[in-house]
Amino acid sequence: MDNIIIFLAVLAGGLVGLLAGWFWFSKGKKISARLQAEISEKERSIDKLETRLAEVKGQIRTAEAEAKVAAKEILSEAKLQASELEAKFEKEQGRLEEKEKGIDERAKEIERQQGRLKQDLEDAGKLKEELASSAQKHREALQNVAKLSEDQAKQQLLTEMEEEFSGFFAKQIKLKKQEMENEYEDKAKNLLAEAMQRFASEVASESTATVVPLPSDDVKGKIIGKEGRNITAFEAATGVDVIIDDTPGAIILSGFDLVRRYVAKLAMEKLLQDGRIQPARIEEVVGKMKEQVGKMMLEFGKRATEELGITGYPQDLLKIIGRLRFRTSYGQNVLKHSVEMAQIGRMLAEEIGADAMVVTEGCLLHDIGKALDHEVTGTHVEIGVEICKRFKVRPEVIHCVASHHEDSPIESPEAFVVAAADAISGARPGARRESIEEYFKRLRALEDTAKTFTGVSRAFAVSAGREVRVYVDTKKINDLEQEQLARDIAKKIEGELTYPGVIKVNVIRERRIEEMAK
Repeated sequence: MDNIIIFLAVLAGGLVGLLAGWFWFSKGKKISARLQAEISEKERSIDKLETRLAEVKGQIRTAEAEAKVAAKEILSEAKLQASELEAKFEKEQGRLEEKEKGIDERAKEIERQQGRLKQDLEDAGKLKEELASSAQKHREALQNVAKLSEDQAKQQLLTEMEEEFSGFFAKQIKLKKQEMENEYEDKAKNLLAEAMQRFASEVASESTATVVPLPSDDVKGKIIGKEGRNITAFEAATGVDVIIDDTPGAIILSGFDLVRRYVAKLAMEKLLQDGRIQPARIEEVVGKMKEQVGKMMLEFGKRATEELGITGYPQDLLKIIGRLRFRTSYGQNVLKHSVEMAQIGRMLAEEIGADAMVVTEGCLLHDIGKALDHEVTGTHVEIGVEICKRFKVRPEVIHCVASHHEDSPIESPEAFVVAAADAISGARPGARRESIEEYFKRLRALEDTAKTFTGVSRAFAVSAGREVRVYVDTKKINDLEQEQLARDIAKKIEGELTYPGVIKVNVIRERRIEEMAK
């Protein structure tokens, strides 16, 4: 039994050994196969690398060969260019040497010519002296032969030449006179236009209030509204101030813009007629009145251009022109002033031969900047020029607008005529409103200016300041001094005072002798 167990144990141990050997044998075989595969892969990689290395070496040898060939070509080309530059340099150097030789020869020739000229001048001086001496001897010989003095000979020669060439000289004088008349015709136009031009100063202030009559004083409460809502809405919509005071049967609309005041006046009259005064109704009525006034502006512009025979202006420009109807300058309506200017300017232009249409347009548009000077910054001249440029008005007309107050130099007869017409229209009696204080101040300034001169006993400003009469002391001022005094007073008034139009200075020198008959 023990032997069997031993045998079985030995048999089991052998089987276990066989199994372990087989396991390790199969595993080693797998590892060996994997290693063999990796070695084969490495060998293939090495072969590829060797092949690539051989290709790279071939490329390097090819590049080296190409580089040697290119270097040889570049070297040969550089040698060729160097030889060409060297040949060109030698050629230029030879040409410069030839030039230097030529310059040296010319300098020597100039020196020789200077020497000859110097000698010629000396010879000419000697000849001049000889000629003067010979002329003197010749005149003496002629005087001896003709028995005439030099002055008598000159007079005789002059008489003979006048008789011989009188017709020729008359023709030449006539031609020269005609040329001068043609040449100075344009200058005469400028001088005449400049002589007419005169500055008219602005001496009054504008009205800034409009009175609206009321059917009764009870309406004032409706206009104000609850807690002032109606009057606040009206002022906001129109841009004017509503003044409600103790004045019976009226309210006052105050504002610098006459268009806004006119819209406010129409709107207030419409609201008073309708009776419904409330914020919504106020905005509605003010909007309608603005449209109505806009149509009125367009109509005013059309009437002005039709009256003056001007065509081709766009509606926007016509509306701005019509807006001048609601603008005053020192109490004078600007649109009426512009139309009046255009009529005057056209007549002046026709008289001096200037372009009447340019003058007419310049007069109509000269103050167009005043239509927008409450809304746009700048002087009315600058604004007017910009408006004309925007609507592509002719440059000649724009120059008249720009220079009518001499903001820019006047360079054409038409511009002089526009400035003259502006002064004539603004300075005529009754055209502009002047306060009584300013009126008396201007008269006193005229009288005081005249009294500053020695010999003046009295001075009076008459004819609404158009004339100053000066009485002088006959013992201190004689007749010649009287004329000079009048000129001096006129010059001082021109230099120191501002006034419209022309002032006449009348210096009166009276000598009164009284005797009593007993």
